[in-house]
Amino acid sequence: MMQQPFYANCFLKPAKAVIFLIISVFLSFDVFAQSIAIDGHGKLDRFDGIGAVSGGGGTSLLLKDYPAAVRRQILDLLFKPRFGASVSALLVEVPGDGNSTQGSEPSHMHSSGDLNYYRGYEWWLMKEAKKRNPDLTLDANVWSAPGWISHHQFWTQQMCDYVVKWIQGLKSEHGLILDAIGCRNERGVNLDYVKMLRKTLDANGLNQVRIHAFDNWQKDKFDWAFAMLQDSVLRSSVAILSAHTMSEIPTPDSVKELAAKLHKPIWNSEEHVYLDGFDCALGIVDAFNKNYIVSGATKIVNWYLVGSTYDIEPFAAQPPMMIAREPWSGHYELREAFWGYAHYGQFTKVGWQYIRGACDTLKNGGSYVTLKAPEGGDYSIIIETKGATGKQTLNFALKEGMSTGTLAVWKSDHQAQFVRLTDIAPVSGRFSITLDTGAIYSLTTTRGQQKGGFKDVAASRHFPFPYQDDFEGYKDPRSYGYLPNYTADIAGVFELSSRSDRSGKCLKQVLPEKPQCWAPEWEPYTIIGDPAWKDYQVAADVYIEHKGAAGIMGKVNATGYGFGVQPNAYYMTLSDSGRLALYVVSQDEKVPPRELAAASVKDIRADQWHRLTLVFEGAQITGLLDGKMQLRVSDSTYKSGMAGLMTLDMPMEKAGAGQAENGESASYRTVAEFDNLYIAPVSAQGQLTGAATVPGAPSTERVTGKMYR
Repeated sequence: MMQQPFYANCFLKPAKAVIFLIISVFLSFDVFAQSIAIDGHGKLDRFDGIGAVSGGGGTSLLLKDYPAAVRRQILDLLFKPRFGASVSALLVEVPGDGNSTQGSEPSHMHSSGDLNYYRGYEWWLMKEAKKRNPDLTLDANVWSAPGWISHHQFWTQQMCDYVVKWIQGLKSEHGLILDAIGCRNERGVNLDYVKMLRKTLDANGLNQVRIHAFDNWQKDKFDWAFAMLQDSVLRSSVAILSAHTMSEIPTPDSVKELAAKLHKPIWNSEEHVYLDGFDCALGIVDAFNKNYIVSGATKIVNWYLVGSTYDIEPFAAQPPMMIAREPWSGHYELREAFWGYAHYGQFTKVGWQYIRGACDTLKNGGSYVTLKAPEGGDYSIIIETKGATGKQTLNFALKEGMSTGTLAVWKSDHQAQFVRLTDIAPVSGRFSITLDTGAIYSLTTTRGQQKGGFKDVAASRHFPFPYQDDFEGYKDPRSYGYLPNYTADIAGVFELSSRSDRSGKCLKQVLPEKPQCWAPEWEPYTIIGDPAWKDYQVAADVYIEHKGAAGIMGKVNATGYGFGVQPNAYYMTLSDSGRLALYVVSQDEKVPPRELAAASVKDIRADQWHRLTLVFEGAQITGLLDGKMQLRVSDSTYKSGMAGLMTLDMPMEKAGAGQAENGESASYRTVAEFDNLYIAPVSAQGQLTGAATVPGAPSTERVTGKMYR
């Protein structure tokens, strides 16, 4: 008689078949692996989202200048659910006129009598994000603030009023409802201020806007929180305990116990992951996981969202998830970091819940979190194996309240990102997965995830050369946030404005005094162009309003280190007294600018238009005023760099106003107008005709009505 194979024997003998099935499941469930029980009825914590910051510098600036179709692609990749990064939380800077890392953003109130809710681009970005994901949360914080507020005093009622007006404008003009607001980014603690802010919000019908505090990063960042035990007003004012960089300095256990006792969530309002390549994606998921596992943070946003700054600015390549700094070409690129966000964003939603008993570190390196939908039993498991010493197997056992459906599995590693693997079908509520080292996994019972992207992304190109802008093409400056294409304000605010002589439009540095800056400022300046430019001429018409000095810049190849914005550059300024001076300056703030040449020119005063020109040819630098050569020197400090426009902060004694309150010499900020910007080869004769001659210049196709499209 022929012997039957074992599996055939099972059909003949049902009892043996049952035994075989049990043995098969047991053998696939590694007894030496780490075992994890997922109990949907266990202790749960609300998930408040993951995302990134727009701000803390002019980080999103150049994004607004992309052609409309390309801009839509970028925004879809960032915010569209189950498509790209699919972030669920956005934190923006409350623009405050002052430098806050790479640059300054224009305030809604340049003075106490001024109110304009269309300056800048944060309101536009928030609208576009919410359009793509209505469930996305909107948060904000203050870095810098205008100098007029309480005579340069921040923690005041006037500052509360300023913040509330911004929140009201978001709602009344743009239909945006802010979910939460911080007090000030990394600038200490003031308990009286947070009480004032809560009272002011409530008095203006903004009871739903929660306050998080105090967004510092140092070891003692949460020490203030224990005052809430004795101070009921403080306790009712602060809704969320928030801080930064918990991956470096975790939340102490005593603070987590306090937060639990007071029923207040913990948020990380600014995490930092400065890594290259896929290591950045792995580091992001590691930070997201451990922010909850170690620090109890239920919302984590990273600084920063998208690299839309010039590449000479600090932190230009790290840490954003994508680079979009070439609106003239339409080129953009995703960093591997992008897919770290996708491993969370496409598998979770705000309002889901962490399952405490199924979130932990792995025995051989790495970590995992499990989040479930509040109803229905769907869940996702997000795993990373950063620093793992070898392969490891996880055995999962599903308890009550969890779906027993098939799990989709997505993986990223150094070789490939966001790849769907073979599904896992739990058997009797159990399943296993074996993990590679240095990888990210997302397991989910939900569907619809995809590796979103677009074909035929434009190739990278250098900034157009020659370049010019007479600022007449911006028919409705409000539609552009009052900012022209391609200029990046590093300090000060350079806005589209009408010329004083009513003969058209110009670019105007509008601030008459220094703001309360988050980072130390140098002189007000804005940059434009290509860091590779070597031999070229830059020219602009300059009009000094009433008093002060203003000028042009060339060979700008750095804008400071991120805290302080003194550049590497040459610059030439003209004062209302007729002094023309050429300088070289370095980003070493301990070294003051060095004067290379100067001249005194007759019949010069304020409230006149004059044309300034700088010509760079090898080491030779020539300065012209109204077409006549006035200065010529040889200096080889810098070989190449961008162009710029600037004004000077002048001693207040010039205006006869004496000393500042702190005893130091007070200063005022020159208000000046600029027109007919022209950058061309040295050999070019005269000025090009027409307006700005570059793709993406102002047009009715690009902008319609009150907002970017």
